[in-house]
Amino acid sequence: MDVGAAIFLTGDVQHPAQLAQRLEAAGYESLMLTEHTHIPVSAGMVARDGGPLAEHYRRTHDPFVALAFAAAATERLVIGTSVCLVTEHDPIVLAKVIASLQNLSGGRFVFGIGAGWNKPELRNHGTDPATRHGLMRERIEAMRALWTAEEAEYHGKQVDFDPIWQWPKPQPVPPVLVGGNGPRVEDRVLRYADGWMPNMPDLGELRERVAALRERAGRQVHVTYYGAKPETLAQLREAGVDRALIVLESVPEPPIPSIQ
Repeated sequence: MDVGAAIFLTGDVQHPAQLAQRLEAAGYESLMLTEHTHIPVSAGMVARDGGPLAEHYRRTHDPFVALAFAAAATERLVIGTSVCLVTEHDPIVLAKVIASLQNLSGGRFVFGIGAGWNKPELRNHGTDPATRHGLMRERIEAMRALWTAEEAEYHGKQVDFDPIWQWPKPQPVPPVLVGGNGPRVEDRVLRYADGWMPNMPDLGELRERVAALRERAGRQVHVTYYGAKPETLAQLREAGVDRALIVLESVPEPPIPSIQ
């Protein structure tokens, strides 16, 4: 099992190039960044569970710009999103950004995705929260077409474009990991993704769901777990997790736990 780090990378946190170098030197496999384009004032600082929303949610860097700095400063470190809110991006633009980052980083990018939970934030991007999961699927399917076809087209309910040319083509096409713990997340993984990115605290439930997902798939579906702790790494390995992400503090010089 690989061990990586995830963080809400705000402007107060260490530069991503320096953080990435520290992680690579400490033996970490990856660095993955969260995304919120903004938090609407009308939504307030209220979290998904109704509690207070942490300050770092409204202060993050753009993950793709920050990951470019991280990739340029390292040699082996895998870079990725945990997660990118695909429902807040134009798929043609996002496909080009990711293809460029994948190729310029030497094929080190992992695409963790989510549909978003902050309804006012989604609406500010013109996204209807009621149809966001269908929109996420169509945008991923459209992006795969852009990444693989010389003349790409896509015709869905919410995403529609006639044949277009777009380069570069990512080498390789980055793995897509669907984030979340909901009852239908496995269906989404099987339909249009390469793996799953859960963050459920019940590791017994995680073990059962990972086994059931792989049995349904008939293949070794990749699982990246978000929210690992050094003391739970052995349990996560036993649960069948392929990559465990330890969430670092959003402080000026985040402590990096030992994983040796």
